[in-house]
Amino acid sequence: MSAVVAEPSLTDVEMVVEEVWSSFLGAEDPLMIGPPSELQVGWSAAVTVSGEWHGMVSVELPTAMAEQVTRRMLCLDDDGQPAPDEDVADAVGELVNMIGGGVKSLMPGPSALSLPVVAAGRVARPSDVTEVCRFDASWAGSPLVVSVHVQSRTS
Repeated sequence: MSAVVAEPSLTDVEMVVEEVWSSFLGAEDPLMIGPPSELQVGWSAAVTVSGEWHGMVSVELPTAMAEQVTRRMLCLDDDGQPAPDEDVADAVGELVNMIGGGVKSLMPGPSALSLPVVAAGRVARPSDVTEVCRFDASWAGSPLVVSVHVQSRTS
C-alpha cells in the first residue's frame, strides 16, 4: 500500500501553530503573521510523520527568540545570561513536537510521530523532500518559520 499524498493547507498549519504558541507561551504576546523574511536561524527542530501520511514538520527560530521561548516555557528568570543549550534544545524540541502532532492529527492516519531532531543552526532535510507549506510569522519582533515537507513525487 502506498502512502497517501496529501498536504496540509497554510490555514491548517497557521491554526495549529497559533494554538500551540498560545498554549505554551500565552495569548498576551500573539504571533503576527508576516511575509517571508530573512531569518538568521539560530535553532531549529524537526519531526517526521510516517504511516498513512508521510511528511516532515520543522520550526526555525533566531537564537534570541529560542531563548525567550525557553524562558517562557520553562518559567526561567531572565538573569541576562544565555539560557543553557540543553534547556533551549528541550524547549525547541517540544515546540516542534506539539506543532508536528497537530499537523499529524489533520492528515490521513494512522501515522506515528518521530522524536524531535534539534540543532543549533538548521536541521538538515532529506534530499527527497519538497516544501509544500511554509508559515512565516513573528513574535516579539523576531521572525520564525514553520515548514511542512513531503516526499518529492516522481513521475
